Amino acid sequence: MGSASDTEGFVHEPTREFVESTNVHAFMQEYDIADHDELIARTCGDVEGVERSGVDWFWDELPEYLGIDFFEAYDEVRDDSDGPQFSNWYPGGKLNIAHNTLDRHATGEGRDDVACLWEGEPGDVREVTFGDLYDQANRVANALEARGVGTGDTVALYMPMVPEVIAILYGCFKVGAIAVPVFSGFGVDATATRIADAEPTVLFTGDGFYRRGSEVRLKEAADDAIERAGHVEHTVVYDRLGLVPDAGAEADASSAIPWGDRDESWTDAIEGESPEYETKSLDSGQESILLYSSGTTGQPKGIVHTHAGVLMQCAKEIHFGFDQKPDDNFFWVSDIGWMMGPWTLLGNHAFGGTVVMYEGAPDHPEPDRFWRMIDDHDVTQFGISPTAIRALRKQGDDWVEGHDLSSLRFLGSTGEPWDEESWLWFYEHVGNGETPIMNISGGTEICGCFLMPLPIQPLKPCTLGGPGLGMAVDIVNEAGESVADEGERGYLVARDSCPSMTKSLWSGDERYLDEYWSTFEEPPLWNHGDWAQKDADGLWFLHGRADDALNVAGRKVGPAEVEGALMDHDAVNQAAAVGVPDDTTGTAVVAYTVLEDGVEETDDLREELRDRVGTDLGKPFRPREVLFVEEFPKTQSGKIIRRAIASVYRGEELGDMSSIENPAALDAVERAR
Repeated sequence: MGSASDTEGFVHEPTREFVESTNVHAFMQEYDIADHDELIARTCGDVEGVERSGVDWFWDELPEYLGIDFFEAYDEVRDDSDGPQFSNWYPGGKLNIAHNTLDRHATGEGRDDVACLWEGEPGDVREVTFGDLYDQANRVANALEARGVGTGDTVALYMPMVPEVIAILYGCFKVGAIAVPVFSGFGVDATATRIADAEPTVLFTGDGFYRRGSEVRLKEAADDAIERAGHVEHTVVYDRLGLVPDAGAEADASSAIPWGDRDESWTDAIEGESPEYETKSLDSGQESILLYSSGTTGQPKGIVHTHAGVLMQCAKEIHFGFDQKPDDNFFWVSDIGWMMGPWTLLGNHAFGGTVVMYEGAPDHPEPDRFWRMIDDHDVTQFGISPTAIRALRKQGDDWVEGHDLSSLRFLGSTGEPWDEESWLWFYEHVGNGETPIMNISGGTEICGCFLMPLPIQPLKPCTLGGPGLGMAVDIVNEAGESVADEGERGYLVARDSCPSMTKSLWSGDERYLDEYWSTFEEPPLWNHGDWAQKDADGLWFLHGRADDALNVAGRKVGPAEVEGALMDHDAVNQAAAVGVPDDTTGTAVVAYTVLEDGVEETDDLREELRDRVGTDLGKPFRPREVLFVEEFPKTQSGKIIRRAIASVYRGEELGDMSSIENPAALDAVERAR
């Protein structure tokens, strides 16, 4: 995501040689497409003289173009007789994600190619080949069937980030089960909520994992969540910390890990199974993954993805947006429980690519952990959150400059807004002023991107480029009228569906329609909930969530814009803006800031920062207070939990904080009041 940049000129200009080397350029040559504008028109909209929409044409061409294998050909690209809300993509077709991401590589010349290059936080490194992964996924599939799991059944993954999570995911796909990844940083409440909703009979977990040099236990939290939620009859426990008891042995006090009748070790449950399994042929619309929204407000939403849809979207984006090549090593900092975890695996493994996976913290044992990993493993694409970059930038340039990052071809980011200073630091210091930043935005609901730069585009700081290929997105006002070409800020919407758009919500159609299709009904538009804007050069920017808008005296501004204005000041490293009740204006802005090292907290600086926001955005948005803290509460993936900050300020109940990485930061926020 990104907020609009004030930079008038382009910062990144791809060379002609680079452009002509890209996968997207090859596609344009194949179909005689002249430039980026024509490419977007051809794949996203209606083209004069062409009967079918560009969306239909593009998604129909793509399976053959990308080499996606269907066991049985589909009858038509889609049936949308029930409207875009319930489009049925590739009806009549049969396929399986696992065949495309694993089997066809492991049973051919790619068997010895590396599928996963894994590094644990203590420094242990493993290389897992497609052959290794194939054997292990087949064992998982056989173990699932032995426990009564078949097509349409759910299987939960509450796992540390170890290579075995890939085998579990693909093993689920092989038998037709629906994988339910759960973020390893969640505590009991959040995990129990997802188990209760998905109702899996089998749950995979681990004894724990390493984080900042300490052991983090998972098994205990898994047990407590199961006790609250029920449903789980078999718990398969992977031994990461050496705490899983041997077969037939009672757990002793030294292991400190509970063990019961439903528990089985990974060794006992999986490793004795056959490494042979015939992957099932499934309908295109068969459910494959149930991904839950973060659940920061209300009941988490169960997002339902299909075999054809999620595979096509992930493969498309990795191939075109990140220009996947046979020798690439792709590293995106994520967890299997977040969308970017499955997205990374499916998109790269569709082409037999190598995924780099990391277990621990970004600054352990030193702030150069990621830069050393890029150097050591010749990483070619590196994705990370803007907040994590702001925190690493604060550590100083020396940590980056001591490493060779020349293997990088692309940088990536998603999940939250950038500020221009941090974007430029990432581009110049990590990307050496020549590596494009693919700043992407979409969501769990499509397991992909509505907005995504392409390698052929020049870039300004913080931009998201424009519509992703095959994504019919627009910017509209409250009446649903397009304002994109007028340069006005409006709501980001989709005018059509795409193959990976959730087929509904696990809880049913009523909530699905209410969440996404009820704001604009004539014609039906998918309301994504973001504020967007297109500049005079055709580049798109985001201004944060529309429902997070700060409505001050009847005027609205996104928190990202306030934060961006604060971070433009040399003294500020990070910022978080929240809305609080105000008797006069209804809502007032309160800003929390993390200062750069060596900057003194003074009342003069507070006033200077307040004035900066007032000057940039207008006096109504001048913060009522500017408060200084040493750190913000964040998730394990590095996102600032603004909801928690606002709740602390307002004196409200915090609710479920199980995803927080650093709970002590909440105390600092409280003291800052």
